[in-house]
Amino acid sequence: MSYLIAVTGKGGVGKTTIAALLISRLINQERKPVLAVDADPNTCLDAALGVAVQKTVGGVREEAREIASKGMAIGISKQELLEMKIAECLVEAKDFDLIAMGRPEGPGCYCYANNVLKSVLAEISSSYPYVVLDNEAGLENLSRRIVQEVDLLIMVTDPSQMGLETVRRLHGLAREMGMKYKQLAIIVNRLRGLELPTYVNDIQVAAGADFVVGLPDDVELAELAENGQSVWQLPHDNAIIKQIDEFLTKVFAGVQGAAFSKGAPWPPEAK
Repeated sequence: MSYLIAVTGKGGVGKTTIAALLISRLINQERKPVLAVDADPNTCLDAALGVAVQKTVGGVREEAREIASKGMAIGISKQELLEMKIAECLVEAKDFDLIAMGRPEGPGCYCYANNVLKSVLAEISSSYPYVVLDNEAGLENLSRRIVQEVDLLIMVTDPSQMGLETVRRLHGLAREMGMKYKQLAIIVNRLRGLELPTYVNDIQVAAGADFVVGLPDDVELAELAENGQSVWQLPHDNAIIKQIDEFLTKVFAGVQGAAFSKGAPWPPEAK
């Protein structure tokens, strides 16, 4: 059974970079192969991982529909055709594979593409011991219900009051949607100092988060992004690398016996 990590957060907080770093460190810890899932229509996880997506779930959905409408899929069902096209989306790399949702290239909403991605995850994730899902920025990604149960839910924020307010709202929405998780982590990214803001403690307690991790505003990581380089170029002695390694070690130390939970209500109920 796969261990599923879902990463969410508002736009611009470094969510995709953190998802890529988690994938790289899982592999470094011999937790592989990993299935990387880019559920953001603005596909960019591939660049962070140093690979290139050629086809997306949203795109092949349109291809399959066009082929079926022209009667060119004789002898196979529409679903079988779609599954064949989905297989073309998988980017294979050393120790990890990547599949991207992308944008539908025709009229209509994301509903069908979302449903296809759900079925794809259910079908292929069982072949991977670890799956990392990089969600769309903002709150809508949770309401799309691409996954309902995850082993580790990570909410990424910057140190601002607005960012931490988004974490509060994400937690509330996850609970409202009935999303289940075994462990919850809050990652406060791009810290300018060595200390976490004091009000992070209140959010950890109220959300019932198992972990709070602070990551520094790192020059080396910023330079990689500016130069279009992947996370694999980050030195192993980098401070962020060390902290993510420590975080994952703690996560897997507490995995045994963890049960699915809907998390604490927000605000916390009076006892």
